[in-house]
Amino acid sequence: GKVARFICDIYKADGTPFEGCPRYNLKRMLKEMEALGFTAFNLGAEPEFFLFKLDENGRPTLELNDQGGYFDLAPTDLGENCRRDIVLELEEMGFEIEASHHEVAPGQHEIDFKYADAVKACDDIQTFKLVVKTIARKHGLHATFMPKPIFGINGSGMHCNLSLFRNNENAFFDPNGDLQLSDTARQFIAGVLKHAPNFTAVTNPTVNSYKRLVPGYEAPCYVAWSARNRSPLIRIPSSRGMSTRIEVRSVDPSANPYLAMAVLLAAGLDGIKNKLTPPAPVDRNIYVMTREERLEEGIVDLPATLAEALENLKSDEVIVQALGKHLFEHFVEAKEIEWDMFRTAVHQWERDQYMELY
Repeated sequence: GKVARFICDIYKADGTPFEGCPRYNLKRMLKEMEALGFTAFNLGAEPEFFLFKLDENGRPTLELNDQGGYFDLAPTDLGENCRRDIVLELEEMGFEIEASHHEVAPGQHEIDFKYADAVKACDDIQTFKLVVKTIARKHGLHATFMPKPIFGINGSGMHCNLSLFRNNENAFFDPNGDLQLSDTARQFIAGVLKHAPNFTAVTNPTVNSYKRLVPGYEAPCYVAWSARNRSPLIRIPSSRGMSTRIEVRSVDPSANPYLAMAVLLAAGLDGIKNKLTPPAPVDRNIYVMTREERLEEGIVDLPATLAEALENLKSDEVIVQALGKHLFEHFVEAKEIEWDMFRTAVHQWERDQYMELY
């Protein structure tokens, strides 16, 4: 039968908003945006996921459902029927689906849906994940949004296409600007680049997230931007006019979307408030640049571990304020526990390396 669902904010018994509610916190940041004269912050998300086979007890295995690659079709793409049912279910729920295809890695898939204002887009991401997992289970598969479930192949990202609007005008578009980008867009880009090493704990919040952010697997690990290059953190898609946007490529689908959008918006607004200037775009493949070449270009690395990312987060007042005291303190506390559990666990890699050697 049909099941009702409610997407809501959390309030205290006295009727005041609960500061630990990520959805309310995003709305709080949107009010700061409106105070600067903007009327909308739009998000188009591209969450990727893997499909794994189940064992006889219904538990996920490490066996992928196919060995397909980017844009493969049936019979190589064995996830096609599952994706089709996911799309049909989402359309029944009011989603406007723009694309559905096999991704680069075996067993990896992507379904894209139309952008929306930030709060609705985050609601849609949460609904999307639930539908994907539910329909996959009906097909005898396990869907996971874990960023890097398997070593040696691409991980799953959630590229975030962002734009600011003033009434019905895209504030990122200027037909006379370089690359047809407005000063507002450049300032927003500069703010995101400035704070990227410090908000990464929020946009990439798991120990596993940092196994994805390594060179060679189409995931950004360097802080730079470009309109002609997919190796930097920020790419500028070719569309202009009302579709002008920036694509932040580091975010992964394990992130709480409400928190991720709050810190990305805060970073961009900081760039606008302070009229920051972005560095020159990097049109080279950053993955093949030496460390010395990157330093010459002013390209810094994203954090390599969750622990490093958390230390960076603590140092950035703009990002801390974007979370608010309650969310910041509880987020850091939970993630430090997670890191400590990982740090003290003995992993199979260690046994393979050292059991017979010592």
